[in-house]
Amino acid sequence: MKSPIIVALDMSPENALELARKLNPDECKVKVGSQLFTSSGPEIIKKLTNLGFDVFLDLKYHDIPNTVGKVVEASIELGIWMINVHSLGGKEMLRAASETVEQASVKPLLLGVTILTSLDDKALNSVGLGLPVADQVLLLAELCQNEGLDGVVCSPSELPALRNQLNEDFLLVTPGVRSSGKAKDDQKRVSTAALAIKNGANFVVIGREITMDIDPRRKIRQILETV
Repeated sequence: MKSPIIVALDMSPENALELARKLNPDECKVKVGSQLFTSSGPEIIKKLTNLGFDVFLDLKYHDIPNTVGKVVEASIELGIWMINVHSLGGKEMLRAASETVEQASVKPLLLGVTILTSLDDKALNSVGLGLPVADQVLLLAELCQNEGLDGVVCSPSELPALRNQLNEDFLLVTPGVRSSGKAKDDQKRVSTAALAIKNGANFVVIGREITMDIDPRRKIRQILETV
């Protein structure tokens, strides 16, 4: 099967490229988030693509519909494989993003971010979202599916319920993945890669466990063996 691993390159441009050169594009994809993109700009996408990697641009766009449509259009021109918007932007914003992708000649996968894995019920309540995390995630995921997105980003905790409720081909991408016994760091809703895949994830985003390993390529192979 194709590798479900997406390596989060949350580091400096120099370190990101150094790490990418140690990895095999056939064994993983890479994620460029706000830290790396802010420090390096679109050029890092070009360099990673030239190394053979599919790039997930993880900037969680969240703005008025017209602005999100324009920024998604600009992102597509970078040649990315996957892009995301924040589903709390609402129905019209999600539709603007989806229609922009649909009109493109080369269509990246479009995901909606549901609820960050660093948040729990207490955190949601503190910002006025009264639903429990699981219910809020399902509500947002169904909204994304209805507006034509390809999938959502969710925590491992919500995978079974989402896979049961959503279309079979709707993608579930989960961060908050680490091997058993590893520290949770700043994330609250976590899982192993094997369990996430078993529960319905199509892709798992893994950062520090791979990027801080002395032999990241070997670490990826070890994780692939478990899934």
